[in-house]
Amino acid sequence: MFSGIVEEAAQVVAVQQEKGNIHLTMNCSFVHELKIDQSISHNGVCLTVVRKEGDTYTVTAIRETLERSNLGLLKVGDKVNLERSMLMNGRLDGHIVQGHVDQTAVCTGLEEADGSWYYTFEYAFDKEMARQGYVTVEKGSVCVNGVSLTVCNSQNNSFEVAIIPYTHDYTNFGQIVKGTVVNLEFDIIGKYLSKMMQFR
Repeated sequence: MFSGIVEEAAQVVAVQQEKGNIHLTMNCSFVHELKIDQSISHNGVCLTVVRKEGDTYTVTAIRETLERSNLGLLKVGDKVNLERSMLMNGRLDGHIVQGHVDQTAVCTGLEEADGSWYYTFEYAFDKEMARQGYVTVEKGSVCVNGVSLTVCNSQNNSFEVAIIPYTHDYTNFGQIVKGTVVNLEFDIIGKYLSKMMQFR
């Protein structure tokens, strides 16, 4: 369980393919605090630490994860948004994020607004999935690359988010341009409510 508040945008230092899986090795400042089998959100995808060595650690993304996320597009040198799992005795600064990415979206618009930025993202719309809560709502929450954000200009297959300077500078949002593929996790509360409404 995560909150969507990114701790660090860390660098990919190695990508290794093994059959249908990819092993990603990351360099980050809190490696010495990690344990094998610990869960960490990578661009919003919950992955397990399988190896530690020096200032790096390695996680494995399997085919299911690669098909639903942008992790298979990562290259050495790319930055990945990291968040360790939420402490249950702490504040929930973002929203409830599971680390179970639903699908990807593409950045179709980027506008600087006197110190902040507006990003527009488009995703494949499926009516049946929308009935189950895989949609955005105006002023609701959405997780983009592991970042908890507030939706504006919500449409059937697109939405906008406004990014403050801190988020732009300390996450990989600073690297997102038109055409960049990002990970989406829709709000779990919305999914539960949509499912319950089907049984009324």
